[in-house]
Amino acid sequence: MTCKEMVEFLMAYLDRELPEAQRASFESHIDLCPPCQVYLDTYRQTVSLGKLLCEHEDDPVPDDVPEALVRAILAARRQEG
Repeated sequence: MTCKEMVEFLMAYLDRELPEAQRASFESHIDLCPPCQVYLDTYRQTVSLGKLLCEHEDDPVPDDVPEALVRAILAARRQEG
C-alpha cells in the first residue's frame, strides 16, 4: 500500500469497513511508515476534538480565543449545515 492509498482508505479503516486483506495491508503500511503513523494519529485527534467541540457548542467562547479562529469555526459550521 502507498501513502496515497492509505489516505484514500483512512475513513473505511476507521469505520471498520475495509475487507480483511486491505485492512492487513493498511496496518502493515502504518507500522512501517512513520509519516502515515503521524497522519493517522493527527486525524484521530482531530476527530476527537471535533466531537468534544460538538459536546460543548453552546458553551461561551473564552475572551482569549482569537476572533479569526471563532470566525473560521462558525464559517465551517455554516458550510456543513
